[in-house]
Amino acid sequence: MRKKPNTVGGGSKTNLNGLSFEGRTDLLESLQNNPAFNVAGYKVYQKDKLIGEYFEKHGFYNLFLQKHNIDWKTINSKKYLPDSIFYNHSNKTIYVIEKKYQAGAGSVDEKLQTCSFKKTVYKKLIEPTGLKTEYYYLLNDWFNQDVYRDVFEYIENVGCKYFIDFIPLNELGLSDF
Repeated sequence: MRKKPNTVGGGSKTNLNGLSFEGRTDLLESLQNNPAFNVAGYKVYQKDKLIGEYFEKHGFYNLFLQKHNIDWKTINSKKYLPDSIFYNHSNKTIYVIEKKYQAGAGSVDEKLQTCSFKKTVYKKLIEPTGLKTEYYYLLNDWFNQDVYRDVFEYIENVGCKYFIDFIPLNELGLSDF
């Protein structure tokens, strides 16, 4: 059964319990604003224990892939730049988060249909580490329209996920308190 997207967010605890969409959302800022987490650079701690790492764009290549001795050029023909990547140490999962903001009909509509390809590209890069790969879209409320029903069904059928305005922390393998 298809899961209904969270279209309301988390109410007064939105910033504490998840990643909310505010133009250019920053996961690190959302986690820093949550008293259960501490952020130092790109590392995320909970109760003084390193639980994850966060990367954007080139940082994923320079900080994560290089650390794991992965030469992306030998795996993919192009350097794909993720909006956000969260590496959860506890569940050994990389969450690739692409943020799409739309205020009218346009090219973003068709970009949503590329999730299977993008997940495959990132999965190939991450595979040598033995970590699991998840691919998520964080969309603004413009996408909360019935015209996206087919695209949303496709996204879910190919093993990706989408969220409107808000990603609950449990979707990133994090507990909030």
